[in-house]
Amino acid sequence: MNYNGLIVGIATFLIIGMFHPIVIKAEYRFGLKSIWGFATLGTIGTIASLLVDNQTISTIIGVFAFSAFWGITEVIEQRQRVLRGWFPMNPKRKSDYEKK
Repeated sequence: MNYNGLIVGIATFLIIGMFHPIVIKAEYRFGLKSIWGFATLGTIGTIASLLVDNQTISTIIGVFAFSAFWGITEVIEQRQRVLRGWFPMNPKRKSDYEKK
């Protein structure tokens, strides 16, 4: 039996599920600056995925990398959700949400 697809599927499910709260917390704490962290994680993950010999592990690292890249767009969307009042605004960064 080949368990690679099942392993990758479970890992993908867990990675995507892990990124949802990370995006929310990152936007709350760091705002749009957190985009650079997601871009860095995605780049490192992409390079690591290319360097790993094991196909299953390489695939899982690739899923992690592109989930980090997806996090960039989600931080921007999360900011919009905060502006709509769907999520709490960080009172320490209230000036970041004011229109200029």
